[in-house]
Amino acid sequence: MDYIDLEGKIIKNTTDQDRLLEFLYTNPLGQFLLKPLVGPGFSRWTGKLLSTRLSTRLIPFFLRKNAIDMSDYEKRAYTSFNDFFTRKLRPGLRPLAGGSDTLISPCDCRALIYPVRDGSIFSVKHTEYTLRSLLRSPSLARRFQDGYIYILRLTVDDYHRYIYAASGRQSKNYHIKGTYHTVNPVANDYLPIYKENAREYTVLHTDEFGDVLQMEVGALMVGKICNHRESVSVRRGEEKGFFEYGGSTIILLTEKDAVEPRPDLLRNTEKGYETRLLQGQELGRAATHSGSRRQQS
Repeated sequence: MDYIDLEGKIIKNTTDQDRLLEFLYTNPLGQFLLKPLVGPGFSRWTGKLLSTRLSTRLIPFFLRKNAIDMSDYEKRAYTSFNDFFTRKLRPGLRPLAGGSDTLISPCDCRALIYPVRDGSIFSVKHTEYTLRSLLRSPSLARRFQDGYIYILRLTVDDYHRYIYAASGRQSKNYHIKGTYHTVNPVANDYLPIYKENAREYTVLHTDEFGDVLQMEVGALMVGKICNHRESVSVRRGEEKGFFEYGGSTIILLTEKDAVEPRPDLLRNTEKGYETRLLQGQELGRAATHSGSRRQQS
């Protein structure tokens, strides 16, 4: 998928992963093959395999295929492919932008930002959601109506540990199981597929931005979500968790008039391009007078 870097350069970047997902979701044969691949049994089996010592043999091929510079990461031996995939960066390589009034990207990603309007539909990992279906909570959907949604897509070569986008008190973690449905309309000659990836979210109660929802979306087949804590006070930049193998997505939701997103990210989204960001870079800033607005509400 093509994206724009922070210098405004358009990067042509159709990966093997993009081509595979396009085949699985749009080709009748791919749709037939997809059903067992997203089943819980296959995911559990693959996850266990990638956590074995034998799976370390995959690491050299993965490094060559994705041109990963290992000088950015802590130097140590890995016990499995998943141990390698969740490797840590050397300290200091992801500085945090701005101060407490700056909302930061929790991950390395390709970013899209959309205003949340009545009836808005968002595509996340090849599945379309309304805000209510994404959260499975009408009351939460109302809370973030007329705010913004930040869809932050990680690819397999990105850093797969993620941080808190803001400081505050986090709620418990709410887990939504992935589902898979097939339907067979009489008018169609193949099986359309409707799938939801597993996802987990928490709400951050912040002084600067009001409530911010941070959601992790698991990847096709594996993409296990591993969050460290819940129901505690947290600091922006503190590690929140990590994804095991698979391309994954993080979603942020902000309330109405709480955050002013970066104008260049909005412009790129309007043109149909993702923007390449690194963990800790700016997504937006607290809206003027938003703090006083929340204190009065």
